[in-house]
Amino acid sequence: MASLQDRFTVPRWLVLASVLVGMFLLSRPVEVQAQAEPAAAAAPHAPAAHAPKSTLAWIIETSGWIGAFLLVISIFFIATVMRLFIELREPIVMPPELIQECEALLVKRDYNGIYRLAKDSSSELGQLIATGMAALSSGLSDAREAIDRLGEAVTVEMEKRISMLAVVGTLGPLIGLLGTLKGMIASFSVIATSDAQLKASEVAAGISEALILTFEGVFLSVPAIYFFAVFKNRVSSLSVQSVNLADDFVRRVHNAAHKKAAEPTA
Repeated sequence: MASLQDRFTVPRWLVLASVLVGMFLLSRPVEVQAQAEPAAAAAPHAPAAHAPKSTLAWIIETSGWIGAFLLVISIFFIATVMRLFIELREPIVMPPELIQECEALLVKRDYNGIYRLAKDSSSELGQLIATGMAALSSGLSDAREAIDRLGEAVTVEMEKRISMLAVVGTLGPLIGLLGTLKGMIASFSVIATSDAQLKASEVAAGISEALILTFEGVFLSVPAIYFFAVFKNRVSSLSVQSVNLADDFVRRVHNAAHKKAAEPTA
């Protein structure tokens, strides 16, 4: 039977491995310190490292003057969309208070009051009713024709307001393409004129400029085209509604006037 001493004897290879691991762990701080001291000594003579830039600052710097131009167009685009959302609405094109007042005057058969009220209104519906009332003396067909002609002019005038959205949607990719060409020319000029070792950072700067400006141009163009389609449909709907409403009102004025003229003979 093995003695108690033999039972707890540690193998020699385990002792040797433990000594080696301990020596390695003890030697690491010294080695790091030894490497850090020359680095600290050389630090005053080494060039200072550039502070890391944020993504937004890098995009602004890379975009350059073309990006600034796209930013100005973007501000104009946002202002135009907000203005169109305010102007191209039913309460503006067809004010409900105007319709109510015209209906009240029609009940009283105050045709001159209807004409003056519609003429003084700055809305499209008011101008349509005033035009129909002025031509009503020549007959109902002439009045309806005058309303249709003015309705076409009103539609054209509304479409002029939204035409700049189509211009922005077309210019966005073209300006982005200009930035693409500028960036690619800058990259390939570095490759063509570099006699020594080529710097990847200089080539990547031109490629980054090309891609970022292309993205900005497309990013501006997509919502511009979308809102142009939205307001195009709204202009068509509002113009048709206002023409139909004015035509129906003038027709009722004509019927009321003829009914009043026929009453004494009955």
